[in-house]
Amino acid sequence: MNRFFTIALAGNANVGKSVIFNQLTGGNQITGNWPGKTVEKAEGFIEQEGIKIRIVDLPGIYSLSTYSEEEIIAREFIAKEKPDLVIDVIDASNLERNLFFLLQLVELEVPVVVALNQYDIVEEQGIEIDDKKLSAFLGLPVVKTIATRNKGLTELFETVKDALLKEEKLTGHILYGKEVEDRIRKMVREIQHEINSIYPARFIAIKLLEKDPAMVSEISSPEILSLAETLSKELEEIHGESVESVIISERYAVASRIAEGVSIRKKEGRVNISDRLDRIFLHRVWGNVILAFLVLFVFFFVFRFGEFFSEKIGELSKIIEPYFVRLPLPPYLRDIIFKGGIEGAISGIAIVLPYIAPFYFILSILEDSGFLARIAFLTDNLMHKLGVHGKAFIPLFESFGCNVPAIMGTRVMERDRDRFIASVLATLVPCSARTVVILGLVAVFLGPLYALLIYAIDFSIIYLVGVLLNKYMKGTPSGLIMEMPRLRKPVLRIILRQTWIRLKEFFTFAMPIIICANIVMELLILTNSIEPLSGFLNPLARFMGLPPLATVALIFGVFRKELTLIMLATFLGTTNFALMLSPQQIFIFGLVSVIYIPCVATIAALVRELGRFKAFLITIGEVVGAFILGGLVNLILTLF
Repeated sequence: MNRFFTIALAGNANVGKSVIFNQLTGGNQITGNWPGKTVEKAEGFIEQEGIKIRIVDLPGIYSLSTYSEEEIIAREFIAKEKPDLVIDVIDASNLERNLFFLLQLVELEVPVVVALNQYDIVEEQGIEIDDKKLSAFLGLPVVKTIATRNKGLTELFETVKDALLKEEKLTGHILYGKEVEDRIRKMVREIQHEINSIYPARFIAIKLLEKDPAMVSEISSPEILSLAETLSKELEEIHGESVESVIISERYAVASRIAEGVSIRKKEGRVNISDRLDRIFLHRVWGNVILAFLVLFVFFFVFRFGEFFSEKIGELSKIIEPYFVRLPLPPYLRDIIFKGGIEGAISGIAIVLPYIAPFYFILSILEDSGFLARIAFLTDNLMHKLGVHGKAFIPLFESFGCNVPAIMGTRVMERDRDRFIASVLATLVPCSARTVVILGLVAVFLGPLYALLIYAIDFSIIYLVGVLLNKYMKGTPSGLIMEMPRLRKPVLRIILRQTWIRLKEFFTFAMPIIICANIVMELLILTNSIEPLSGFLNPLARFMGLPPLATVALIFGVFRKELTLIMLATFLGTTNFALMLSPQQIFIFGLVSVIYIPCVATIAALVRELGRFKAFLITIGEVVGAFILGGLVNLILTLF
């Protein structure tokens, strides 16, 4: 009979938690969102020797407080789901800081196995950590691992199995200083008789002393709340600082004593290349110069690569069409299947894959090397003016490839306010499909300076929208709190895996929507619904100074942005747009198509990440705003 267990992977960000998760679970993984949350959830399964283990990868966090969505998720999962075991992945080169989180897991009284990861960095520093001594201090099993090289993971899995099969679960034992410990015990004695909670009494006691808002709101007993208030004030009077600072200091004091007690310097370590490089990469001047060159290189590489392969993939429809037309199908059905479905899929792949595949590959290199964290640091000041912090630069940067994964990437932001602002700004960044419109229409028929002018207007709007949202949305920009991992040599296997995970999520989520939208478009053409639609949109067309059919083409751009050019050529009967449109009309058409909502896949991503109401507001706001902008530009250009 199979035995089933659930274990959770926990730890700080950038400690190699995801690498261990991927190594243990292989391809047997399920990804999605936590129920009611926008934070990504990853689960995997292992089955061996009659034991089936479900592994849940918790978000990377630094504490079990309730100040961010990730912290709430991790805390509630451990307390409510009660996993059979937690693997706490620790960055061995930052032992003291990582032990701070481990001590809080011990407070939760859950069975823990410690994975002392990134041990190769410790060895390079000429230090050895006595894992047996550390295990004795904590009362928990400790295993040294180097996840990127698959070292120690077999021993880790065996240790996990042994811990799961033991009848007596090891939950660790840590005591704080006398003043704090005495008051914790007083709270515990009171709580044990009065409160029935999913959390252990010691954890509740510490959180009440810390004045944790979520815990305080759960307690209905005025006597316990009063006692917690009294004991907290006593600690504040003894130490002369807030009780939160007192308990944080206690944890760090214990973590420091343990780290010093188990660390042994064997020899002089190698020169820390990461620190030396950071003097350049994080420099106020040189860091930004390197960042600017990096951005230019990425764009040059991605768009050169994309331009070449997009044309090659796009030719597939010409190869397939002669064979398809021979099939004994009614003409209308052939058009729906071929022009709607097959050409829709080929066009989607031709437009998206050549651009986002190399972009995601470079993004994975930046992420695995640790350079992405430096980019967030360098852009933090600029991002704060837009109401967010440096982490928002990452999804905004992704938007130049495709807005859909960029909106999904706003999950790196800690607060709903930050995610909303970052998502709005991401939808305004010109993706690769909108770049096709700018270059294929405006640059070709008006010249590159007019294309740059559209980019300048778009970036100005992004800045203005960010400033206005920051000013009028409740709350203030949060500070940038993130781990600055050491720079390291990227591992090709991990880079390829991360690239594939991103690509797979896009194609499974966005491609079906693109194909369905293409079929709908073909049905409208076959049912002669275009002319009535053109008449309905005529007032809007006159307002923007465009031919009615050009406005219809803009509407089709909601299905797929590059459809604006395809449909414009179909309606006008030529690809030489200068024969049918004036320079003013070409400029307005290009500007409006770039500003308004990118595509239905983006709208679906907004619904998924922010909910229907916020997605509706963003969509309507950008569509109406783009058409008003088009009308104003038409008025200005007509007058002058």
